[in-house]
Amino acid sequence: MSFSIPGVSVSAPLPPLPPAPPSPTVDPVGAPGVAGGVAAPDTGLNFGDSLTSAMEQLGALHKNADALATKVATGELKNPHEYLMAAQEASITTQTAVAVRNKALEAFNEIMRMPL
Repeated sequence: MSFSIPGVSVSAPLPPLPPAPPSPTVDPVGAPGVAGGVAAPDTGLNFGDSLTSAMEQLGALHKNADALATKVATGELKNPHEYLMAAQEASITTQTAVAVRNKALEAFNEIMRMPL
């Protein structure tokens, strides 16, 4: 999905959504190495790589906002609204990342408190 705002350029477009994973197949015999007889689908996605990519995109948003701030301060940027929008986008993205991290830590702590 793409949209544009006159006078505003986005430095890092959002990555395309991955295709929906196929439903898991059930092996009625219960093949060895398959937990519970259900084979996990291989989506080709790696959670660590996804997090790394998201952090790189967050860093790019902040670099863009910093570059625009410098241009506003030196008078090179004709429209300071571009900087304001980039700074707000970086701020909201950072707040979202922190909220996701906090929820993940809460979930981890809750799992660790579960009795065995």
